[in-house]
Amino acid sequence: MKKLFLASFILFAFSSITTAQQLKSPQGEFEMQFSLSNDGTPTYSLKYKNKEVVKTSKLGLELKNDKKSLLNDFTIVDSKTATFDETWKPVWGEVAQIRNHYNELAVTLNQKDTDRKIVIRFRLFDDGLGFRYEFPSQKNLVYFVIKEEKTQFAMTGNHTAYWISGDYDTQEYDYTTSKLSEIRGLSSKVRQENASQTWFSDTGVQTSLMMKSSDGIYINLHEAALINYSCMNLNLDDKTMIFESHLTPDAKGDKGYIQAPSTSPWRTVIVSDDAREILDSKMTLNLNEPCKIEDTSWIKPVKYVGVWWEMITGKSSWSYTNDFPAVQLGITDYSKAKPNGTHGANTAHVKEYIDFASKHGFDGVLVEGWNQGWEDWFGHAKDYVFDFVTPYPDFDVKGIHEYAKSKGVKMIMHHETSGSTRNYERHLDKAFKFMNDNGYEAAKTGYVGPILPIGEHHYSQSTLNHYQYVIEKAVDYKIMINAHEAVRPTGICRTYPNMIGNESARGTEFQAFGGSKPNHVTILPFTRLIGGPMDYTPGIFEMDIQKFSPNNNSKVNSTLANQLALYVTMYSPLQMAADLIENYNKFPDAFQFIKDVAVDWSESKYLEAEPGDYITVARKAKGTNNWFIGNVNGETPRTSNITLDFLEKGKKYTATIYADAKDAHYKTNPQAYTIRKITVTSKSKLSQLSASGGGYAISIVENK
Repeated sequence: MKKLFLASFILFAFSSITTAQQLKSPQGEFEMQFSLSNDGTPTYSLKYKNKEVVKTSKLGLELKNDKKSLLNDFTIVDSKTATFDETWKPVWGEVAQIRNHYNELAVTLNQKDTDRKIVIRFRLFDDGLGFRYEFPSQKNLVYFVIKEEKTQFAMTGNHTAYWISGDYDTQEYDYTTSKLSEIRGLSSKVRQENASQTWFSDTGVQTSLMMKSSDGIYINLHEAALINYSCMNLNLDDKTMIFESHLTPDAKGDKGYIQAPSTSPWRTVIVSDDAREILDSKMTLNLNEPCKIEDTSWIKPVKYVGVWWEMITGKSSWSYTNDFPAVQLGITDYSKAKPNGTHGANTAHVKEYIDFASKHGFDGVLVEGWNQGWEDWFGHAKDYVFDFVTPYPDFDVKGIHEYAKSKGVKMIMHHETSGSTRNYERHLDKAFKFMNDNGYEAAKTGYVGPILPIGEHHYSQSTLNHYQYVIEKAVDYKIMINAHEAVRPTGICRTYPNMIGNESARGTEFQAFGGSKPNHVTILPFTRLIGGPMDYTPGIFEMDIQKFSPNNNSKVNSTLANQLALYVTMYSPLQMAADLIENYNKFPDAFQFIKDVAVDWSESKYLEAEPGDYITVARKAKGTNNWFIGNVNGETPRTSNITLDFLEKGKKYTATIYADAKDAHYKTNPQAYTIRKITVTSKSKLSQLSASGGGYAISIVENK
């Protein structure tokens, strides 16, 4: 059902109107005000329930080699308002349908001396504000280069922020919780080492940025529909508490090459006095274009296992041999190499995972390290690093394909690019055809290390255009993409739902690199997941990695029950059971939850939430009357109290509760858990302990 009401009025080109224009959200809780300052600078402000959440903030763009830029001296020449209301159905998602309801104000501005026009379009939803710059077709503004975007977000106070340092190349950091005024002093202390990182300021932070004011208002700053533009960081003036956009530069230091007509991404401000509503917001998706793929029948949520964690932890290797200090693809003769005995992607071992997946009802098996070149893949700015089609001698592509097919299991291809984007594009058609020929329906791409061409960044415009090219090219071959080390998502999965997963944050692998903070998973849904689902790779049961990888003394900072809950709290249509087969075989009763939990949902209810402390979510499995609940907890033990009033009235259900034992603790007793079954109805209330770094998971099945 779609409704569109349009009302417009025109203000003639030579008027000098600077009076404010107001825009209210459909339910009236938000009010946005747009105006021009005395020197013709566009500004906006935002109120929520009559409280100011964004003070008067400047808008505009500084252009390269342009004396005037697009900053001031504007007059309003046209203003249009509209109301839009539709309900659309995602291919996969947290819910079966999404309402897209907003009021809009589009202001056309003319710059006096240059006779250049821009449009600033505002959309005010019941959960926040989105706005963007639009550059119409015109004779005086055709090609231009952005030196810096000067969008401001003026905060009303010294809010608590959940942040990671501004960086052009990685989001793989633990989050820091502090006052805005403390960012400068903490920034250099909280940056962990990464394979590729470029920070730019001691007050720079990344989006999605989560904040909480002293009077309990939650504010989230991000962007939506990031296409053909560079990724936005935020730089804080900690004297005025004003954030200003800071775009990622290219190798020349330029921040965007624009050809009109075109638009910027949407800048988003999601606001609520209830943290649960931040998590429930669909505004980022709604600001993206509708699905552009006509036939989406081949796009399906996936639960998978794989040959991966053993390499991450050091138990196995990606490489086939230790004989070669350097590799030249097509020249290096692997048939003469001595196998190192640690190569994980060998045919017999992969078949073990196929058998395991088939036995336990998993959709797919991921295998990393199957292709030639891993002996020499990182750290040398190597362009021709992989060809994505040539397997190692001990990996039988055809045989594995036939074996997986006979077991009803799909194989997932791994394409590590080592940051060499042009090499991947060079091989892309051939690689995707190879996948089609061998039964691979999804690819996990990777961009570890500095980007090639040298000087480019993971989040600069040209690299983002590469990621988008891969997604769109994959549609031609009906391939789903799960991109790792790419740019953080901004809702583009609505338009291209074959982008079924992303990493683009500090995932489970860092638990094998020294560990992550135990409250990390209570912050990610408020930050990274605002833009789209994350392939977090949960499900680790053995927290002491040294037990199976003697040279790695890392500990997974989580209880086992917490790991189960992640399948519900860390929403993704792509979920991995990441641990080793032998570790799952030790805990078959707990593993049952991973087997049972769905990956596609018709309803989602956020029951409890506080960033950095806890999240409790209930989700209804699509096509069933069964529900799953997940709770993750931070450092402080707490009792979670929930009501099951979302269950269908008059019906009885069996709830299986996987919970922390009384003495569970992520450091001292992470594998202590209990499992119990109870009968519940819509009138039931549950009180459940969550340990430090713990949580619980519940499957609720309708009694027949």
